[in-house]
Amino acid sequence: METLKIAVIGGGSTYTPEFVSGLLERHAAVPIQELWLMDIDPNRLAVVGGFAERMVDAHGQPFRVILTKDQRAAVEGAAYVVTQLRVGGMAARRADEYLGRRHGLIGQETTGIGGMAKALRTIPPILQIAADVRRSPPTGRTPLLLNFTNPAGLVTEALARHAPDIPTVGVCNTAIGVKMAILAEINRRSGTAIEPERAVLLTLGLNHLTWHRGFTIDGEDWWPRLFPLYLDHLRRQPEPPWEVELVETLGMIPNDYLRYYYYTGRMLQEQQKWPPSRAEQVMEIEKSLLLQYADPNLTTPPPDLMKRGGAHYSTLAVRLIDSHLNDRRQVHVVNMQHGGAVEDWPIDWVVEMPVQVDQAGMHPLPAGPLPPACFGLVEQVKMYELLTVEAAVRGDRQMAGRALLTHPLGPKADRVEAVLDDLLATNRSYLPQFYDCRA
Repeated sequence: METLKIAVIGGGSTYTPEFVSGLLERHAAVPIQELWLMDIDPNRLAVVGGFAERMVDAHGQPFRVILTKDQRAAVEGAAYVVTQLRVGGMAARRADEYLGRRHGLIGQETTGIGGMAKALRTIPPILQIAADVRRSPPTGRTPLLLNFTNPAGLVTEALARHAPDIPTVGVCNTAIGVKMAILAEINRRSGTAIEPERAVLLTLGLNHLTWHRGFTIDGEDWWPRLFPLYLDHLRRQPEPPWEVELVETLGMIPNDYLRYYYYTGRMLQEQQKWPPSRAEQVMEIEKSLLLQYADPNLTTPPPDLMKRGGAHYSTLAVRLIDSHLNDRRQVHVVNMQHGGAVEDWPIDWVVEMPVQVDQAGMHPLPAGPLPPACFGLVEQVKMYELLTVEAAVRGDRQMAGRALLTHPLGPKADRVEAVLDDLLATNRSYLPQFYDCRA
C-alpha cells in the first residue's frame, strides 16, 4: 500500500507547529503516514522538529515525524511538498529592509527592493527543489508543490516558467484572513455559523497586489450588502487604513500591501522610525517561540505563535491538501497560471485568484479583468516579476537592472546602478549566479 507522505522544506520554521496542528486536526481526512521536516539549520530542526514529535505523540502518534537535512530524501515519494524556506534567515530579511531605507525606497520582504532581493536569493534553491522532485521515483501519485515561500507569487512564476512539469500553486494566508474576517462579521450579525467552505472571496491580481471585489455564500452574491458595510466601518474608525473616497473610487477593497503603492510617502515615513523593523520584531518573537518550543512539556502551539503573523496558515494548507486528495471541489485563493480564466490577460501569467481544487488539480474560476486603474499597476509589476525571474535564473546583472527600473517602487533611472550594486554586494554570499566563481 502506498505511503502517504508530506515533505516540508524549511521544516525548522516557527510556522511548522501550526501546520502539524492542522494535520492532526484533519488526520481522518488527510491520513498521512509520514511527515518529513527538512532544514539546513540543525539547531532549529532539532528544536522545532522535537516539538512536532511531541505534538504527534500527544495525539497517539497517528503519523511519523522524520527529521532530515537531506532534501532529496525528504521529497522522494512525497505526495505533497510544502516549501516555506528563507534563504539567509531573518538576518537577510533585516538587510533587505535597511537596504530599502538606505536608498529612500520601500524595504519590505515581498514588495519593492526588499522583495526583489529575496526573490533573487530564493528562486535558484526553489528550482533545485523542483529538480529533486522531478528526480524522485514515481509512486503512482503526481506530487503537488505548495509554495508558501515569499515573495510567493514571484517564486511561483519562476516555477511555472522553469519547472512547468511540476504541478505548483503559490499559497498566501492574506486572502483567507480577509475571508474569515468577513465570515466572522456575518456570523456575528446574523447569529449563524456559516462554514468557510460555503463562502468564496472573489479577489484578483498578483500576490500582495490584489483587490477584493466580491463575496458569495452558496453561490449567492453578498457583495452589494457587504461593501457599504465596509465603507461605514471605515468612516467610524479614527485612523482608517484607507480613505473612504479611495475605496469608493475603486469600488473594491484593496489588499493591505497596496498601502506601499497608494501611500508610498506615508510608508517611507514609517521606515524612518526603525528600529525595530518588522524583521527585528520577528527576531525577538522567534527567539521567544524557540525557547518555548524547546520546553519538553509543551505539546500544543503556544499563543505567542499568533504574533508571528501566520494566522490561518495551517487552515489553508491542510484544506488545500484535503480538497485535492479527496476530490472535494472546494474553492480557495491561490497563485497559479490562470490559463485564460481572466479575460484579455496573457494566459501564462501567474495570478492570485479563486480556483476550484479537486483530485485532477487546480482550476481557475472565470473572472472579468480588473479596471484600467488597477490593471496598469498589475501589468507594470508583472513585467518586473518576469525580468526578476530571468535575472535570478541567469545571474544576469543587466536584467536585474531592468527589473529595478521597471518596478513602480524602484529607484529613478540615475540611481538604478547604485542600488543594484548595493543589493548585490549585500547579498553576495547568497547570489553566486551573479559572480564569476573564479574571482
